[in-house]
Formats: sequence, structure tokens, C-alpha cells
Amino acid sequence: MTVAVESPRQPEIELLLDGSTAYAQSLYPPESNFLLDITTLEQPEVAFYVARDGERAVGIAALVAETDAESGELKRMFVDPGARGMGVAGALLGHIETDAASRGIREIVLETGDLHDAAQALYTRHGYREIPQFGQYVGEAHSVCFAKSLSALE
Repeated sequence: MTVAVESPRQPEIELLLDGSTAYAQSLYPPESNFLLDITTLEQPEVAFYVARDGERAVGIAALVAETDAESGELKRMFVDPGARGMGVAGALLGHIETDAASRGIREIVLETGDLHDAAQALYTRHGYREIPQFGQYVGEAHSVCFAKSLSALE
């Protein structure tokens, strides 16, 4: 499996983004979905990662550098249902964390939904700790937030 920064504007990647959107919309009301659109994913402060099994895209995630440049927010983490259980999400997280630390980012924060039990377990397994809601997620009934310090990776 490989993980690399790529453009989100590729047909097979757009299918993964559509799958991510459909999944989130099946669980939560519109006001509880905080998905970045493809135009936002193309912005300079966003690194968009694609995990591939051979040539096939099997997972995606984005890291948005915050204005303080010392933190980044993980967004749009999604693994193709047919590739789940193969370590795709862990590979994405590991690559993103290493890249972020090399760019001087000291902490990754993220928001997931309260019904995403597998995602919450994944983040906990990879050293993320639950934190109070932050930013646009404050007061959101379905939001659960996590953070991980990258100081050990520097």
C-alpha cells in the first residue's frame, strides 16, 4: 500500500468523496455534517492524501494547516468499504502524522461523529485523546473531537 499527496479532482477519488458524503448523510442531519467540498480540498493550506492498493484508490484523508501553522485538522478520512480491515486508515494516519511533524505541525485535531464507533476506536488506538469540542463543532450534539501531539515524531 502506498500513501501520497494527490489531487482530489480525479474520477476515482471523487467516487470516494461521494461515498464519504453519502455515509455521513445517512447518519446525521445536514447541519451536523462538516464535510469539505472538492474546491476547499484543492486550497494551498490543504494536503489531500490518497491510499492506494496497487493502482486502486482505497482511502482518502485531508490535513488542513491551521493559521497558527502549529496545528492541523484532519478532515474527510474515508476508506472504501471493500478495503476496510486492511490497515488503510492506519497507513493514512501514519503518513499524515509523519508529514505534518516534518512541516512543523505539533498537533493534529479532528472531529468525528458520535455514531462513528469504529472511527473513535481507530483514533484512540493510534494515540488520539478525546478533547472538548473546538471551533465550529462547539455545541454540536453529534460531534466528538480528538487530538494527538506530534512532539514524539519531530
